Amino acid sequence: MESLLKEDFVAVKAKHSSDEALQKWRQVCGLVKNPKRRFRFTANLSKRYEAAAMRKTNQEKLRIAVLVSKAAFQFIQGVQPSDYTVPEEVKSAGFDICADELGSIVEGHDLKKLKFHGGVDGIAEKLSTSINNGLNTDSKSLNRRVDIFGINKFTESQTRGFWIFVWEALQDMTLMILGVCAFVSLIVGIAMEGWPKGAHDGLGIVASILLVVVVTATSDYRQSLQFKDLDKEKKKISIQVTRNGYRQKMSIYDLLPGDIVHLSIGDQVPADGLFVSGFSVLIDESSLTGESEPVMVSTENPFLLSGTKVQDGSCKMMVTTVGMRTQWGKLMATLCESGDDETPLQVKLNGVATLVGKIGLFFSVVTFAVLIQGLVSRKLREGTHWSWSGDDALELLEFFAVAVTIVVVAVPEGLPLAVTLSLAFAMKKMMNDKALVRHLAACETMGSATSICSDKTGTLTTNHMTLVKSCICMNVKDVSKSSKDLCSDIPDFAVKLLLQSVFNNTGGEVVVNKEGKREILGTPTETALLEFALSLGGDFQAERQASKLVKVEPFNSTKKRMGVVLELPEGGLRVHTKGASEIVLANCDKVINSNGEIVPLDEASINHLNATITQFADEALRTLCLAYMELENEFSAENPIPVSGYTCIGIVGIKDPVRPGVKESVAVCKAAGITVRMVTGDNINTAKAIARECGILTDDGIAIEGPEFREKTGEELVELIPKIQVMARSSPLDKHTLVKHLRTTFNEVVAVTGDGTNDAPALHEADIGLAMGIAGTEVAKESADVIILDDNFTTIATVAKWGRSVYINIQKFVQFQLTVNVVALIVNFTSACLTGSAPLTAVQLLWVNMIMDTLGALALATEPPTDELMKRSPVGRKGNFISNVMWRNILGQSLYQFLIIWFLQARGKAIFGLVGPDSDLILNTLIFNSFVFCQVFNEISSREMEEINVFKGILDNYVFVGVLTCTVIFQIIIIEFLGTFANTSPLTFSQWFLSVFVGFLGMPVAAGLKMIPV
Repeated sequence: MESLLKEDFVAVKAKHSSDEALQKWRQVCGLVKNPKRRFRFTANLSKRYEAAAMRKTNQEKLRIAVLVSKAAFQFIQGVQPSDYTVPEEVKSAGFDICADELGSIVEGHDLKKLKFHGGVDGIAEKLSTSINNGLNTDSKSLNRRVDIFGINKFTESQTRGFWIFVWEALQDMTLMILGVCAFVSLIVGIAMEGWPKGAHDGLGIVASILLVVVVTATSDYRQSLQFKDLDKEKKKISIQVTRNGYRQKMSIYDLLPGDIVHLSIGDQVPADGLFVSGFSVLIDESSLTGESEPVMVSTENPFLLSGTKVQDGSCKMMVTTVGMRTQWGKLMATLCESGDDETPLQVKLNGVATLVGKIGLFFSVVTFAVLIQGLVSRKLREGTHWSWSGDDALELLEFFAVAVTIVVVAVPEGLPLAVTLSLAFAMKKMMNDKALVRHLAACETMGSATSICSDKTGTLTTNHMTLVKSCICMNVKDVSKSSKDLCSDIPDFAVKLLLQSVFNNTGGEVVVNKEGKREILGTPTETALLEFALSLGGDFQAERQASKLVKVEPFNSTKKRMGVVLELPEGGLRVHTKGASEIVLANCDKVINSNGEIVPLDEASINHLNATITQFADEALRTLCLAYMELENEFSAENPIPVSGYTCIGIVGIKDPVRPGVKESVAVCKAAGITVRMVTGDNINTAKAIARECGILTDDGIAIEGPEFREKTGEELVELIPKIQVMARSSPLDKHTLVKHLRTTFNEVVAVTGDGTNDAPALHEADIGLAMGIAGTEVAKESADVIILDDNFTTIATVAKWGRSVYINIQKFVQFQLTVNVVALIVNFTSACLTGSAPLTAVQLLWVNMIMDTLGALALATEPPTDELMKRSPVGRKGNFISNVMWRNILGQSLYQFLIIWFLQARGKAIFGLVGPDSDLILNTLIFNSFVFCQVFNEISSREMEEINVFKGILDNYVFVGVLTCTVIFQIIIIEFLGTFANTSPLTFSQWFLSVFVGFLGMPVAAGLKMIPV
């Protein structure tokens, strides 16, 4: 089976499949009963091509706009003010500029118009906003703003109602043909036997079709609602905004023109706007224009476009245009209709459905031919071949209906849809377990993961940081007890420098919130430093206002440090830098001693400071070094901040405890055959201490530093990588290299965690990219497949468990469905060939189809995961989906069921002494009943493919119990009360007992099969 599928159905990858591969399998996928349903959860390629064309147009528009604005800039000084008139409704709402004018300024990069309106300050005034305090949150003024400028949401495709799904379920070609058969049967039957007797067969088929349609539509509708909920979660993005003078977190969908937004590295620009203030802002516009070259944004080029990403720097922007008035809004409206890529399993099972469907179609045609040949032979024998009655026409119609129904049963349309059902169920449950799946394929890929490369900070640790040790002016102190003692031990000059460094060289901020309380904003590291400085008696606002920021170089994980240049109140320039302690210390040549004097950094001092760094790191503390340097006045903001010649102020140790439960989760992953590696930017001693505490670093494992890893040759890496358990001081490129080698050289299925902008390449390269929901930037989240909402490693282990559950649930369902396929096909075909009639009628086959298709998928594809799943080895990259174990179970169970049905067909009449005109009807009812109960008990056996105990945890899955109960109750109703419609006859107690017993016997048979090694 796998080799037959390889050519056309295996080119689709879990990530980054080409449009050609996606297009190819659709074309090869023949014999689709209902394309609308089969291809519902696949990518809409035409919409993707439309989005690509829009990006190209945007790129061209921007290129022209930039050229025009550059040309216009030279003539701005001599141009008269524009003749722009403010529309009346805008004026009456209290604004002096309309949405279209704002849109044309930013989207058109129109510096000329911007100048006419008084620059950024002028536009702020016309928008009735303040650059410092933001919008006034008075509800009336906000409502007026919404009426004039719109909201920051893009048009989404309408939620489809239940009746749309009913209509789509009716598009099934075989159901349509059966509907025509039912209609003809009604007309001929009523003409022959009158109403109501002649209508029974036709109405039976109609009722079966309606039942199939309603159950199918209900299942599909519930799935669509689950995906809708998940889409809402995916789109939740918050941003820092100033309103009423207060910094606050807000959803990007609540933004309005005039809002003041704070952007930093990794943020997505939430609306079109204008740069107000900031440093070193580099914007990546590739998502909007396809242009890979980043754009520098400053007061000279102040235009920020919605949907672009902040690659470097930080800034304040004023929102000007929102929602569908932006190019991003229009692009997203198109992209949201393009859908998710189909998963490899969906494609593979489409291949299986196509293959089995072709076999089924062949058997269907042969069955129809054999049945007709039997009828014609009988007519020839009786000499009535020239006279055809209405009864003959009804018989022909019944033959045709049986042939069509064989196709209904033989084409396992439910296989690819079961994947979607299982994934939708798992994604909903994973959401409750704090994991948001962005791409469907990640669910199934995670089940095959063999390696996890995890960050340390925030994933293995709590990310609640406190500064507990310091070495300032060469004195090591424990500051967790009291900061006041520390102040008395440090010279005043050093305290002032320390406060100046912490308060100015930071990405964080100390603000007063709505309740009037002091609040610290920023990363946990920045927060810990700011808390420390405030405890020393520092005043954040006073310190910030005392000096002027000339240049800011934000922290990034390549340089592992950040710096600022300050213009001091007494004149002169000073640089402050902080970062990875050994890196910053290596750039220092002086140090402040315990007397507050600046002295050269001699060997003894270097050894003392390095020993302090090692001591702090061995205690699992994050270490940072703070340093400064006086600069010549000639320094220009265009120049980079110097990298050497600093004076060391001190070293601090920040505690970030290991998360509870991480050690146990790492042990669970190891037991499941998943290797856990720590990849961190932290000091190697800190990393080793935490890794040992988590159970990641063992005696036979290696801890290596990024710079050393980079120096290794290809051959050395092949030998080294399997032993690496910790990589410290790693750059994003090191992480990317490690992941690439694990995937290509060692053929591992790799999951990688990341939170920063620079982690995006590794997240993109990995089989499963896991972004952090709390600490992660928008760029990281967009590159990821799963977002870990609580940033906890334990959640990653839960995702792996759910991934395995999805994979195995689908395998269970495939095993169950293919068994029903094989038996239903062979029974009807052989019976038609040997006896000239089919024991299972069209109505009965439709019921069987529903048991194995929609109801079977509901029961088996929604089994919750068990802890046992994490005691098995991972499937890895090479595992066959339809395994030898499955083939053993399918063929063994099919053989048993086929033999039982054949025995009943051959000896059933004799066993129960059936004679008279109704004997065939009772026998066929008995066969139908036995067949259905074989499926009921086979469904229970399919809960475990290798374990003999299939009842473990059965009552925990209420869906499974509900489906089985409904199947049995409805089967009783069909046999006992719907005989005229379903061609059945009520059975005696002994016949019922035999039917159930025959089905039950399938369970010991299944248990026996599981003992056969494969």
